[in-house]
Amino acid sequence: MLHANKPFSLQLNPEAFLPATDAEKEYISRMRPSSTFFKDGVRRLIKNRVALVSFILIVLITVASIVLPYVWPYKYDQMLGMTPGKPANSSYNNLSPFTYGAKEQERIEAGEKVFPHIFGTDAHGRDYFIRVVYGTRISLAVGFFASIIVLIIGLTIGSIAGYAGGKVDLIIMRIVDIIYSLPDMLVIILLSVVLGQVLHVEGTILEKIGANIISMFIVFGLLYWVSMARLIRGQILSLREQEYVLAAQATGAKGRWVIMKHLLPNCISVVIISTALQIPNAIFTESFLSFLGLGVNAPMPSLGSLASDALNGITSYTYRLVIPAIVICLIVLSLNLFGDGLRDAFDPKLNA
Repeated sequence: MLHANKPFSLQLNPEAFLPATDAEKEYISRMRPSSTFFKDGVRRLIKNRVALVSFILIVLITVASIVLPYVWPYKYDQMLGMTPGKPANSSYNNLSPFTYGAKEQERIEAGEKVFPHIFGTDAHGRDYFIRVVYGTRISLAVGFFASIIVLIIGLTIGSIAGYAGGKVDLIIMRIVDIIYSLPDMLVIILLSVVLGQVLHVEGTILEKIGANIISMFIVFGLLYWVSMARLIRGQILSLREQEYVLAAQATGAKGRWVIMKHLLPNCISVVIISTALQIPNAIFTESFLSFLGLGVNAPMPSLGSLASDALNGITSYTYRLVIPAIVICLIVLSLNLFGDGLRDAFDPKLNA
């Protein structure tokens, strides 16, 4: 701001305060285009090739699990060797990949086109490929909705504990500590067994979902919200002393309004990251429970129940265990890598 040719002068250079010309304004605007936190995060996420490939893989698996059951010629519960009023045709049972039953071979010899069984059939003559696809849909749906339940409960309780503080925070955190001290898998198995016996959904709109799936959602709602609650509580505690929160309180704003309008929007990046990392955990838990027979009700498949059913013929049909195991690994690994990419892209502390 001082005179360039008079370095020891204390007089200000009036030329430094002249308004910028249009050309200078255009040059400055081109140097750094306007952006937002979300746009910057998406730009960093796209540059992360591992996270981008994982996201594309998740989208492809999800779209395939939704669309294929509508266009595939076989149904997940269709027993190909069963005809009403006739004895069962065992030639459709335990078919190897890309092989056909006796009636299908006759149709092929007659010149008809028969859609192949890509993964063969199971012990009941059901097309195994569509069962894997449908099982992927069930596992993804359970993981997604369970994560939404965990998000809602954890977000509510964590916000109340962090904003209220004092005795409210103390009581909630002691409850969280008690739940943390419980052996997760043992409690999940016990609750799933008990709730599966207690819940009666016959004759209701929930009958198709099944008591086991409903009990699984209840288990997630009872046990898995604690991590989300502690995370949100920590964020609220660090934000509630900010000036804009104190200003809102000084104007008479209620706690609910402050949480909804000021605190939670500033925690949104942490919420998104935590939810993305919670989905693979929910999918793995569902697969584990289904493997033990506490998941979806037969004949509806899930990846865990398919792996459990494959144990009966593991020596003869090993691929029936390998295929759902690979799908579970792909889904969980892709979601974890994508969650790590979201954390690297949207966590302001890592990008400071």
